[in-house]
Amino acid sequence: MIFTPFERMLAFRYLRARKSESFVSVISAFSFLGIMLGVATLIIVMSVMNGFRTELIDRILGLNGHVNVSSTTGSLRPYENWVDVLSEIEGVEIALPQIEKQALLSVRGASTGVMVRGLSSESFKAKPVLGRSIVAGDMNAFNDGSGVIIGRELALRYRLKPNDEVVMLSPQGKASPFGTIPRSRRFVVSGIFDVEMYEYNQGFVFMPMVAAQQFFDLKDAINTIEIFTVDSQKTPLYMEEIARKIPVDMRVHDWRESNGSFFNALQVERNVMFLILTLIIIVAAFNIVSSMIMLVKDKGRDIAIVRTMGASRRSMLKIFILTGGMIGVAGTTAGAALGIGFATNIESIRRSLESLTGTELFSAEIYFLTKLPAEINWNEVVSVIGMALAISLLATVYPAWRAAKLDPVEALRYE
Repeated sequence: MIFTPFERMLAFRYLRARKSESFVSVISAFSFLGIMLGVATLIIVMSVMNGFRTELIDRILGLNGHVNVSSTTGSLRPYENWVDVLSEIEGVEIALPQIEKQALLSVRGASTGVMVRGLSSESFKAKPVLGRSIVAGDMNAFNDGSGVIIGRELALRYRLKPNDEVVMLSPQGKASPFGTIPRSRRFVVSGIFDVEMYEYNQGFVFMPMVAAQQFFDLKDAINTIEIFTVDSQKTPLYMEEIARKIPVDMRVHDWRESNGSFFNALQVERNVMFLILTLIIIVAAFNIVSSMIMLVKDKGRDIAIVRTMGASRRSMLKIFILTGGMIGVAGTTAGAALGIGFATNIESIRRSLESLTGTELFSAEIYFLTKLPAEINWNEVVSVIGMALAISLLATVYPAWRAAKLDPVEALRYE
């Protein structure tokens, strides 16, 4: 739609309300603020949800294999041949044998359940996230089989530091004349890891492979082979090839199956939040409608005079579309700038607010991550801006149509 200089001049003039039209100006200001806040909130929320998803996927895939192969009988023996076979499949970067079982960790009389993962030091370093996660201690005791590596939250909870001793109790006990006695063993805390995920930092313990085999009485067996592929998004293709290479008593599943319900819930929450926050923009658009209708009513005499001077109905339609559209464009532009700026600096803003209020706004225990993530998806930003502009322009159509349909004779007669 092309606007003439006359139409642009009149539209800009109608935006600058006189004292007698202050109420119309207030409604227009609220429309501007509503659209600005709606667009900003949508961009911020979508960015945070994208950040959550990306961070969780990166952490989960960095700690866990893209595809896992396990035995339906509970143990894989001999496993070395299967590791070699799976490593040779096209698209497979590395296959890592490991043991994963639950155990009880006891420190100075206090106990908690943990997930124990038994793996070699080479496998530990080969995992993308784990390899660079040691924040205290080293892997010396882990390498010689006498030490375990625990998470940062677990260390803080029990005030543990490198070289402290912990007792591990296995649910698979030893039979005795007095019944089943839980198998226990003392380990030294070799190192402390921090993968910036509360669930892993608090509930996982990494144990040397040989020590785990002895502790869980697996002799020379394992129970899982983790496979890292070239592209984690194409795991269904790799699973088909893997399934053809393994016997029927071995099960194959990927990271989507293991975490499917969690990511589905995250996607549903994201969609619902988008719909709810879009209502803010729609409410602001109704404010544009009401303010424009009141402006048309107040400018009835001016419209009649301009029409009698030769302005067409089309010109009046364009003038009021431009007047209302400028409110939407200004609000959308300000909202996009505010949302992008907020999302870019959201972690520093969170820390500032927490220090000012003295409260914890982002609990790692609830949200799994230790930092508030945000990832701006520019395609989504463009979509939000386009949607806000479309809603704002649609809101101007009815008031502009009323202005164009106004009969100059009737307008002047009632003035």
